[in-house]
Amino acid sequence: MSDPHRDRLLALGAPIFLVGLWELAIRTGVLDARFFPPPSLVILTFWRLLTDGTLAAHTAASVTRVLAGFAIGAAAGLAAGLALGTVRSLRVALEPTISALYVIPKVAILPLVMLIFGLGEASKIAIIAIATFFIVVINTTAAVVGVEPLYIEAGRAFGARRLQMFAHIILPGALPAIFTGMRLALGTALIVIIAAEFVAAKDGIGYFIWFAWNTLRPEEMFAGFIVIGALGMLSYEVVRRIGRRVMPWLEDDRPRGGRVDHG
Repeated sequence: MSDPHRDRLLALGAPIFLVGLWELAIRTGVLDARFFPPPSLVILTFWRLLTDGTLAAHTAASVTRVLAGFAIGAAAGLAAGLALGTVRSLRVALEPTISALYVIPKVAILPLVMLIFGLGEASKIAIIAIATFFIVVINTTAAVVGVEPLYIEAGRAFGARRLQMFAHIILPGALPAIFTGMRLALGTALIVIIAAEFVAAKDGIGYFIWFAWNTLRPEEMFAGFIVIGALGMLSYEVVRRIGRRVMPWLEDDRPRGGRVDHG
């Protein structure tokens, strides 16, 4: 049985050790400081950019785009996934096409999206919505199809109608896997917006990192990396907490006392 305090110590100690190793490698000349600035300089740069509002402005721009695109893509993907999962003929007809389109890198179609929606905010929101849609629709479809057949048989035995079956058996049974898909989709949305802002924005964390690279400021690039990492951790935690509220019947999914992660 695992010790929660030891687990927390390991979770905090590992990154601190790696950062210390990084600093030591710079000081001893193992790594070139021109490309890998020491963590001490990165932290000072991060704090300066945070206090003068630079990082806040760029982060707000990226987060706004991600939230808008994710909301659109997740809503469409959830509706389509529920429909595909419950209607077999629809699933058979559309699933191969969705699977084929899913593997196309979404950043690769950014020029096409920009031609359709223009160079403004609409194109960046649209590319996030597209990336989110495919992940959510695939995971939702699989979640609905994968609901335990015994639950469905039990519902039929008790005379549940189609709408009752969906609301009380299929949807609750699929929710854990659906929220796993939401987590993946939100993480992918962050990746896509950073890539899109490299080439199609004048603000945002992606633009900030690209500009820092062009002006040979690696310490600012790494400050941007810190923001991306923080956003990724925050997005994961937000979706997890929402999932806990929506699915109170599940055990806490944090690794505690040997319990497994239920997603």
